[in-house]
Amino acid sequence: MLRAKDIMTSPIISVGPDARVADVAELLLTHGISAVPVIEKGTLRGIVSEGDLLHREEIDTLPPNRSWWLGLFRDNGALARGYAKTHSVHVADVMTRDVVTVDEETPVREIADILERRHIKRVPVLRDGRLTGIVSRANLIRALAVAFQGTLLPVSREESDIRTDVLTALRKESWTVTTGLDASVADGVVTLWGTFQSEDERRASQVLVENIPGVSAVDDRRVLIDLAYKVAYGAI
Repeated sequence: MLRAKDIMTSPIISVGPDARVADVAELLLTHGISAVPVIEKGTLRGIVSEGDLLHREEIDTLPPNRSWWLGLFRDNGALARGYAKTHSVHVADVMTRDVVTVDEETPVREIADILERRHIKRVPVLRDGRLTGIVSRANLIRALAVAFQGTLLPVSREESDIRTDVLTALRKESWTVTTGLDASVADGVVTLWGTFQSEDERRASQVLVENIPGVSAVDDRRVLIDLAYKVAYGAI
């Protein structure tokens, strides 16, 4: 099981809360990164990402002005913080303080779920409260590429073992039709026999079989259940 420590970027570039926005912008450009954590006395205080720098007075990208009467229904403090974020030159005013973090032992699948659910692009990784790395969406894609490199290597297995794995895997899924299901294997090519209920089921089962070690290709000879019924009863 891959964990955060296996794929995280480390060491990382960071800044202090007393840094200036101009310094952060330069770091992002120079190092080709999209965010920097903000560290104070070894403790993570926040993070500054490209998203935090999108709306700035210097480049005329401030949010549109709201009618004065709409301001009556908004939190005065939130309005003030918004102004500071878009106008201040100090990182402490610009950074995102509510940062989602994980620890080094967090499974990668859990991190992927966090990124998707929270609509974020990265999570800092902590060990005993200290920042040790960052896992971003790019780290996950790199891990995927490495995983594919391993699975694309040819695997030599007994054909009987491959057939057993294919049938076992298909029968475990609730969405497959197993009545009349059979498979044969020759030179890594799996031929499927039987029926299927829908094209979605057919394609999903093909993907499942393709991912079984030792399988080089799938020759799907199954027929749609409706067609099989008509043939059986002489309708066609």
